[in-house]
Amino acid sequence: MTTLLFRLGSWSARRRWSVLVAWIFVLALLGALSAAFAGSTSNSFSIPGTESQRAIDLLAKTFPGTGGADARVVVAAPAGHTLDEPAYLTAAQESLAEIAKAPQVIQVTPFAQATVSKNKEIAFVDVKYAVSVDKVSSAAKRALQAAAQPAVKAGLEVEYSGGVISTTTAEGNNDLYGVIIAFVVLTITFGALVSAGMPLLVALFGVGIGLAGISALSGVVSLSSTAPTLALMLGLAVGIDYTLFILSRHRQQLREGMEVADSIALATATAGGAVVFAGLTVIIALCALSVVGIPFLTVMGLAAASTIAITVVLSLTLLPAVLALLGTRIGKGRIGFLARRQDRQAGRPTMGERWSKLVTAKPWLTVAICIVGIGVIALPTLDLELGLPDNSSKPTTTTERRAYDLLSKGFGAGFNGPLTLVVYKPGSTSIAAIAAQALPELRKATDVASVTDPVANKAGDVAIISVTPDSSPGSEQTRTLVTLIRNAAKQVKQQTGVIAYVTGTTASNIDISSKLGSALPEFIAVIVVLALLLLLLVFRSILVPIKAVAGFLLSIAASFGVTVWVFQEGHLGSLFKVQTAGPIVSFLPVLVVGILFGLAMDYEVFLVSRIREDYVHHRDPAAAITRGMAASARVVTAAALIMFSVFGSFIFGDDAVTKSLGLALAFGVLVDAFVVRMTLVPAILKLLGHRAWALPGWLDRRLPDLDLEGSKLTR
Repeated sequence: MTTLLFRLGSWSARRRWSVLVAWIFVLALLGALSAAFAGSTSNSFSIPGTESQRAIDLLAKTFPGTGGADARVVVAAPAGHTLDEPAYLTAAQESLAEIAKAPQVIQVTPFAQATVSKNKEIAFVDVKYAVSVDKVSSAAKRALQAAAQPAVKAGLEVEYSGGVISTTTAEGNNDLYGVIIAFVVLTITFGALVSAGMPLLVALFGVGIGLAGISALSGVVSLSSTAPTLALMLGLAVGIDYTLFILSRHRQQLREGMEVADSIALATATAGGAVVFAGLTVIIALCALSVVGIPFLTVMGLAAASTIAITVVLSLTLLPAVLALLGTRIGKGRIGFLARRQDRQAGRPTMGERWSKLVTAKPWLTVAICIVGIGVIALPTLDLELGLPDNSSKPTTTTERRAYDLLSKGFGAGFNGPLTLVVYKPGSTSIAAIAAQALPELRKATDVASVTDPVANKAGDVAIISVTPDSSPGSEQTRTLVTLIRNAAKQVKQQTGVIAYVTGTTASNIDISSKLGSALPEFIAVIVVLALLLLLLVFRSILVPIKAVAGFLLSIAASFGVTVWVFQEGHLGSLFKVQTAGPIVSFLPVLVVGILFGLAMDYEVFLVSRIREDYVHHRDPAAAITRGMAASARVVTAAALIMFSVFGSFIFGDDAVTKSLGLALAFGVLVDAFVVRMTLVPAILKLLGHRAWALPGWLDRRLPDLDLEGSKLTR
C-alpha cells in the first residue's frame, strides 16, 4: 500500500495544477446540484416493524387523512383575564377563521369546541393538514403564523406545537468557534501561519463538498436534520487531523534535509497510509450503523461516511498538490516567539518522550490509576435511560417550549403527548361499538387524564381512540402506561380477535428508544470484532489489538458516564444550558460508539504505528515506546485538542441532540487520546515487552503485509 500511496503523492505533486482545478470543479458542480435539487430535512423518526409504525401504516391504508400533520394552537389570556371575555373571544374566532383559509389546511377545531382549562385562562385547538409535517409548505407555515395576528393584537398569547411551526434558533457560529480554536492550536503546533492554515483549508474544502452533496441528495432521499450537523462535525474534525498528520511528517522530513518532491511522496506514503486506515475505520464504523436496521440512522451514517471518504481522498491528492505549489514556503508566516520556542526545543527531549518515561517508570501503577479513574467517571452509565427529546428540552425562547409549558400549566403535562389507540377488526362494520367497550377500563387506568370516544372509518373496521396520560411524554409513568395498554391489547386479541395498536409521537419515541437500546450490544459486538480484525492486519500482533479494543471500551464508558451525569441527572445544567434533565437521546449511544471507534483507532494507528516502526527497525521494545512517543505525541496532542474544540463548540447550541452528542464526543476524545492512548497504552506496552509484537508463524504467513511503516520504501 505504501508504494501505491508514494506514487499517488508523487503524481499529485507533479500534476498540482490539474489536481487543484479538478477539485475546484467538483466543488462547483456539487454546489450547483445542491442549489438545484436541495430538499428539506426532517426531525421525524420511524422504525419499520415496531407496533407504532404498524399502526401508522394501517391508518394510511384504511383511514385516509389521518397521516397528515397536526398543529396545536395554544392560546392564553393575559394575567387576571379569561378567554370568555368578549374581546378575546371575538379575536380568537377571527384568527381561527383565518387559519381555516390557510394553504393545505383541511380541518380546524372551532373555538366553541376548544379544550379550555378550568380557570378559562388557557385553551387549545388542533389544525389538521392534508400532508405530513415535512411537506407542509413555507406559505402554509407563514399563513398559520399570520392568522394569529388578530388574537395577538387583542392581547392574547398564541403558541404552537406539533412541529409545523418551529422557532428553534439555529446553531449560529458554534462551528466557527471550533475552527478558530483549531487554528490557534495549529499555530502553536507549527509556529507558522501558512502551515497552520493548510489543515483548515483542506478540511473546509472537504466539508464544502460533503455538505453540498448531502444537500443535493436531500431532494430525493429523506434525511434527518442531524445528518448535515454530524457530517459537518466529523468532516471538520477529521479533515484537520488527517492533514495535520501528513503535514507534520512532511515538515519533519524537510528539516532533515529531504527534497520537497521526495518529502511529499514519502509523507503521503507513510503518514498517508495511517490516514487511509484511520479514515477507513471511521467509514466502516459509520456504515455499520446500517446493521441496527433503522433507516434514519443508516442514512445519517452513510452521509457522514461519504464526507470522511472525501476528506481522506483530499488529504492524499489535494494536500500534496498544494504542498508542491508552496514548496519551501510552507514555513512562511513564522510567528517569532513560537518559532523561537520550537528552535530552542530542537535536539532536546520532547514532551512525548518525557511523558512516556514517566508513565512507563511504574507501569502497573499507571494502569491501575487509569482504570480506576475511568471506572469512577463511568459509574453513571449504569443508570442510562434512553428516550427522544420532547419540547420540554427546547429553550424557553421557542414557541414549542412555551406551548409545552402552557399546556402543562392548563391541563397537565400529558396533553403534550397524547397516545393514539388504533382498534382494528378485519371484516367488521361496527368497530366503534366494539372499541367503546374498552372505554370504562381505559378511563379507570392509572395515569390516564382523559379518553375520547372512538372515531371509526367509513368501512367500520378501524377506530381511533385518543388517550391522554397524566404524566409528561418522556416520563417513566407514560412508558408504563403504554406497556399496560399493549399487554391488555394482547389478551383482547387472543380472546376476541380484535387488534389494538398504540401509536402517536410518544409511543413512537418509546418504540424507537427500545429498538435502539436492544440494538446497542449487537452493534458494539460488530465494532469490537471489526477492530480486532483491522488492527491485526495493521500491527501484525495479537495482544496490541486486544489492548486497543479494551481501551476503546473504556473511552466509551467514560463518555457515556459524563453524558448521563450532565444531561440525564442534571449536574452542571446551567453551565451547559440544559433546559430539562431527562433520558439520553436514544440514538446517541449508537452514534457515539461508531464515531469514537473510528477516532480511537485514529490515535491508536498514528501513535502505535510510530512505536512499531521503531521496534521493527531496532527490536528494542522499551526504546521504541520512548522514540515513538517522542515522534508522535505532539501531533496526537494537537489532533485531540482540535477534535475536542470542534466537537465542544456544538455543546453550547440550542438543539438538545447536538448538545449531548457534542459533549459525548468531546469528552470521549479527551479520555481516549490523553488517558487511554498516551498514558495507558505505553504502560501496557512496557509490561508486555516483546510479547506485544508477537504473532504466530502460521498466521504471519497468511496475513497480507500492509507495511504502514514504509519499510519496503526504505529498502
